[in-house]
Amino acid sequence: MKVLWLCNIMIPFIAKSLKQNFMVKEGWLSGLSEQLIKHSEENNITLAICFPASENCGFVKWDDALFVKNRTQGVDYYIFREDTVHPEIYDASMEDGLREIIADFDPDIVHIFGTEFPHALAMVKAWGQPKRTLIGIQGLCSEIAKVYMAGLPYSVQKKRTFRDILKKDGLQQQQQKFVQRGKNEIEAIKLTGHITGRTDFDREVTAKINPNARYHFMNETLRDEFYQDCWNIDKIERYSIFLSQGNYPIKGLHYVLEALPEIIEKYPQTKIYIAGDIITANDTLKDKIKISGYGKYLLKMIKDNELEKNVVFLGNQQAGRMCARLLKTHVFLCPSAIENSPNSVGEAMLLGVPVVSADVGGVHNLLSDRKEGLLYTAADVKQMQAAIYKIFADDKLAMSLSTNARLRAEKTHDAKTNYLRLLEIYHEIDRSF
Repeated sequence: MKVLWLCNIMIPFIAKSLKQNFMVKEGWLSGLSEQLIKHSEENNITLAICFPASENCGFVKWDDALFVKNRTQGVDYYIFREDTVHPEIYDASMEDGLREIIADFDPDIVHIFGTEFPHALAMVKAWGQPKRTLIGIQGLCSEIAKVYMAGLPYSVQKKRTFRDILKKDGLQQQQQKFVQRGKNEIEAIKLTGHITGRTDFDREVTAKINPNARYHFMNETLRDEFYQDCWNIDKIERYSIFLSQGNYPIKGLHYVLEALPEIIEKYPQTKIYIAGDIITANDTLKDKIKISGYGKYLLKMIKDNELEKNVVFLGNQQAGRMCARLLKTHVFLCPSAIENSPNSVGEAMLLGVPVVSADVGGVHNLLSDRKEGLLYTAADVKQMQAAIYKIFADDKLAMSLSTNARLRAEKTHDAKTNYLRLLEIYHEIDRSF
């Protein structure tokens, strides 16, 4: 059986072969691909991988072909052109490149990871075989668009910085981009015959879009680093809170900054660490020009409430550094307005870091409230504070949540179980045609 993966990014083992930096996102792809490659003979599966690169990427810039093909670790991979900076724009010409890739590899199944980018729709159209098409749900742009502003004041929603005007990327424009991405996503889901998901949320949403598609349950395997160590309350930085990112409204950082003054009043040592893009950077002229409307709003909240010493932006973190930071953390916080099954929550649980999360999307499928973490009503700052206080004040509760979270996450994210489930899905699809 020949399986062609369509990924949003260059998978790390390919990036390493090209001596390129690789992204920290979508880490589960590494574990799955390693297993498929390692056991390809016994499982009779030949894997190939394709992914996009922008026009200015050196691999495609000087090549007139519709794709670039290479091979590493016995796997063919294909790089095709896409405007990765503007994922809301659908370019039908991308279908031609994907058709050529399909013709070259001649797959039995095409597995598309995620619906967030236009190449998902382009691949579904280029392949044109719904019964042999499998789409894995990650985020859902059509749902994100509905709650994108996450309770921001209207005055903030409509305000634009120089950067926002220049890039045509203010908050309202960002929301409209998600609306358009959602339309492409919905069309892609309507044209597929098979879907993988792992939460009540993604199952219900996709069933409404395409009730005829077959839904296959499958959990995700996380990055290797998060299976190796264990949180210890005696080694943490007390009253530290960690967020995996906060670079756009649905991640809810503004809710946390709203809650923080009262938390500091009760626990003066409190510090919040935020990974991901530092969107509040404002030290240099370049920073001031590049700051977004949302970043400027967050910066104002920090300055107005004198939170500079309590809020630490870490920048993008590779897995090892993220893991090390989590092991020092008193509370992992997920304040999002929407999520499907956030891998950041899964990674925290695998390490045993006590989790506080908004009860949104499929988070309740990852943990049980008051057993493996604490859930609160999304956007309810008082409930968020109360949950954090409980863990700060009660080491026995923190350790109980830690132990239970690890046990739950070890089952949810068991690499062997999830790999075998993927094989089952492939063979189920293969037998159906």
